Amino acid sequence: MSTDSHACGRIAPAVRVPIALGERSYDILIGERVLDDPASYEGLPRAATAVVVSNPTVSALHGARLHAQLEGRYARVLHVDLPDGEQYKDWTSLNLIFDHLLVHACDRKTVLFALGGGVIGDVAGFAAACYMRGVPFVQVPTTLLAQVDSSVGGKTAINHPRGKNMIGAFYQPRRVLADLSVLDTLPERELSAGLAEVIKYGPIADAAFLDWVEANLDALLARDKAALAHAVRRSCEIKAAVVGADERESGLRAILNFGHTFGHAIEAALGYGQWLHGEAVGCGMVMAADLSARLGLVPTAFVERMRRVVARARLPVAAPAAIGVERFVELMRVDKKAEGGEIRFVLIEADGGQVGRAVQRPAPDAAVRATIAACSA
Repeated sequence: MSTDSHACGRIAPAVRVPIALGERSYDILIGERVLDDPASYEGLPRAATAVVVSNPTVSALHGARLHAQLEGRYARVLHVDLPDGEQYKDWTSLNLIFDHLLVHACDRKTVLFALGGGVIGDVAGFAAACYMRGVPFVQVPTTLLAQVDSSVGGKTAINHPRGKNMIGAFYQPRRVLADLSVLDTLPERELSAGLAEVIKYGPIADAAFLDWVEANLDALLARDKAALAHAVRRSCEIKAAVVGADERESGLRAILNFGHTFGHAIEAALGYGQWLHGEAVGCGMVMAADLSARLGLVPTAFVERMRRVVARARLPVAAPAAIGVERFVELMRVDKKAEGGEIRFVLIEADGGQVGRAVQRPAPDAAVRATIAACSA
């Protein structure tokens, strides 16, 4: 008889990565069938009602699995589906959640479960932060990008036409359930988008992890479970350490935005949803590496290394030239990291010849413009 855990119906214990934030501390649970394991839900807040926030695509794929675990724990399990796409990360979608909660007379103990990618997690988390001045919520990320980044750390937001994630709140989930099995249904483009955030953690914090990603990129693209498990775990460990030290981004946490200042400008210029967030971040990392080299922080070989690994992940490495330098700069000035109109970039600084350390600083206008021109096509 096979001893495979799937064949026997057993579920291997999840890997726990703790986020240490005092009374707001919680665990990220990582495993191949976390969603189906009753132990994953132990210790969550008790309530009469659970509300699953998702979108029609994800709900059809994984909604029944989550519902099966929740229906024995809550008297009511309600579902609300938002439109699918970054362009719907807005006031209208946020109000759909509020309407649902109010119509069904949900109280302040109601637990929200955000089942989906970064858009669902951000909007549902923001709704949880606002409804009755705060109700508990649980992140159930179904994309690689959400599992390694957006579901962890308590950033919740919606977009504004003038800037990405400009309206939101810091509000921590009670738990993150990162089920690797849901990645089997992820479109290839979404998988690549998630790899952008995985790649990010190497240059900013762990040179050895960047080496590992380069060596295992083909396995990650092939959805090798062991490779994905390590990538998600190490990414979450790095983010957990950063968030634990700087929950509200007063300093250190800004390093997690490597590639994002350029990337957010690309998303805003093209219209949200034209490029996936991870695609914009992948290109943005190449641009940030180029700017780092122009300022003498890293050798030019690092720029080529970043361009190569981002391209191998099947991500764009050049921004659309149609955006134009002036529009690019204008959009970066309204980024959350700008201060008094001065753009502050997350750049990489070589440490003893090794990358793995990020710094946040302004850059001369001429260097920024040169980077945009050189990295656009």
